[in-house]
Amino acid sequence: MSDADLLDHAAPLAAADAQGAVRLTDWGVIRAEGAAAASFLQGQLTADVVLLPPGRATLAGYCSPKGRLLATFIIWSPQPQQFLLACSADLLPATLKRLSMFVLRAKCKLSDASSELALWGLAGTGAGSTGTPWAVAPAGDGAQHIQLPPAAGVARALRCAPAGSLPPDAPELSLDAWRGLEVASGVARIVASTADQFVPQMVNLELVGGVNFQKGCYPGQEVVARSQYRGTLKRRAVLLGSPAAEPALQPGQEVFHDADPGQPAGMVALAGRAPDGGQLALAEVKIALAGQPGAVHLGAADGPPLALHALPYPLPADAS
Repeated sequence: MSDADLLDHAAPLAAADAQGAVRLTDWGVIRAEGAAAASFLQGQLTADVVLLPPGRATLAGYCSPKGRLLATFIIWSPQPQQFLLACSADLLPATLKRLSMFVLRAKCKLSDASSELALWGLAGTGAGSTGTPWAVAPAGDGAQHIQLPPAAGVARALRCAPAGSLPPDAPELSLDAWRGLEVASGVARIVASTADQFVPQMVNLELVGGVNFQKGCYPGQEVVARSQYRGTLKRRAVLLGSPAAEPALQPGQEVFHDADPGQPAGMVALAGRAPDGGQLALAEVKIALAGQPGAVHLGAADGPPLALHALPYPLPADAS
């Protein structure tokens, strides 16, 4: 059985028609600055920060010693010896505190820059195009745009601007619609309710460029590498959808499968509004259930059924 079999019967995701901008109130920003900022982050995160070129951003994970994701970031360097790490606001304080414990005498200062910088999600024509995903470009008035992977056919960008600056000249987009696009992109964002739950590969982080297997050590690196090279990975993230608006899909909810109803089959990592008006979730599930007859259900073995949708990227065909 292969990981790719999970998507054998996945339905294509409906194209979205999202346009506009939304203030990402559920995001925050950590600033790392100093002569040793790059080398410090290099020793803490799953991405290669030292080799991050100017004008580019990257995904990265921050793991516990057991290899479980405590946070995920979008990272870029707005100026020399400075990095910005955008992450979920609800886990920022704990993440900043934990990272700060390991700075010691390194010439790196960590701070919460959320009150100084405003993050906006841009979708559709307002997202523009700064090139391939993760390209970073100036956007006037001290703002920067980070091009994100498209979702359901919609261009997306992350706008980082000084707090108090004028909002983007674009229609208002709902936060739930933006989260739906996040989910549709297949890029997981760890939130407080899912912290310390997933090894990076469980939410496909290495498939979207968030893990570098050639860089040096970081917390949990041995577990992450073993999962990659020794065939110990038993779970993958898939897209699940519901045509109904209720009950709401939420990160941290368990999902069940008819083939093994006595125990959870996985967990919702991120959820939002689907392009067709229903709901969409990125959830990690057991690979062993691939190809098994039956449906996935939310919350309980007899909970609402969830349909399987195709991811925007292929899963690897490794034998499980």
